Amino acid sequence: MPYITNKREKETVDIFYEDYGEGQPVILIHGWPLSSKAWEQQRWKIIEEGYRCISYDRRGFGRSSAPWDSYDYSTLASDLAELINQLDLKDAVLVGFSMGGGEVVRYLTDFGSDKIAKAALISSIIPLVKQKDDNPDGVPEEDIQGILDALQSNRVAFLNDFHKNFYNYEDNKDTVKIQNLGYDFNIASSASPRATIQAAIAWADTDFRSELKNVTVPTLIVHGDADNIVPIETAGNQAAKGIKDNTFKVVKDGPHGLNLTHANELNTYLIDFLKS
Repeated sequence: MPYITNKREKETVDIFYEDYGEGQPVILIHGWPLSSKAWEQQRWKIIEEGYRCISYDRRGFGRSSAPWDSYDYSTLASDLAELINQLDLKDAVLVGFSMGGGEVVRYLTDFGSDKIAKAALISSIIPLVKQKDDNPDGVPEEDIQGILDALQSNRVAFLNDFHKNFYNYEDNKDTVKIQNLGYDFNIASSASPRATIQAAIAWADTDFRSELKNVTVPTLIVHGDADNIVPIETAGNQAAKGIKDNTFKVVKDGPHGLNLTHANELNTYLIDFLKS
C-alpha cells in the first residue's frame, strides 16, 4: 500500500494515500472523525472527468500512523506538504471537507500557493467554529466541551449517534440508509481515540480569520444551509466574505454530510469549478 513518510524532529509519521487517474491533481482532505473513504461519491466522478485524484488519511485516522501528540494544524499541513513534495505535484487543487478545510488554509499560510492552482472548502470549519463575543453565530463552548467530555468518557457511544446529526438523518432517509451510518461508525470507531480527541480540539479551537488573506487562489465554497455541525453563519458565510476570489454555493436543505446526501449537486459544483 502507498505511504509517504513525514520525518520531523521528534516523530516519524506514515501517511496512507490513494492515487488514481491522470491529469491535473486534485487532493481530497477528509473531515472528522472519518477517513479518505468518505470521498467515495466524489472520487469516481473526479477521475471520470479526467483528473488525477489523490486522497489520504489524516494522521491518527484510517490507515495512517497514530502518534500520541502533534495534531495541531501546522503539523497536519506539514503532512499535506510532504505528500505534495514527495509526489512532485504541481498546479494542484486542494479540496478540504469540514476539518480538512483547516489543512487547506494552513497549508497556504505556511507553504504558499506556488504548487496550488485552486482550492475548495466543502462544509468547512473555516474560519471559526467556536462561539465568541465577536463570533456570536459559532457553536457555544459548552456544546464543544460536551463533545470532548463524551469522547473521553465513552467515545464509541458518542460516535454511534454522531452521524445522525451529521447527515440530518431523519430528513434524508432517502439518500442515507442505516447501513451508511454503520459504515461511518466502523470508520470513526477504528480511529485512534487520542487522535479523535486531539483533532477535535484543533478544529474547535483554531481561529483562521486572520489567515483568510492567505487564500489567494480561486476558491470554491460549498455549504449547506441546514448544517447542524458547522452552521453556515459561522463558516461558509464568513469564508465567502473573507476570501477575495471565491465562488460560493449554498446547498438548500444541505446537512453537514452533503457529500453523501447531495452528492450529485456537490459533484456538479466541483467539476464545474475544476473546469472553469
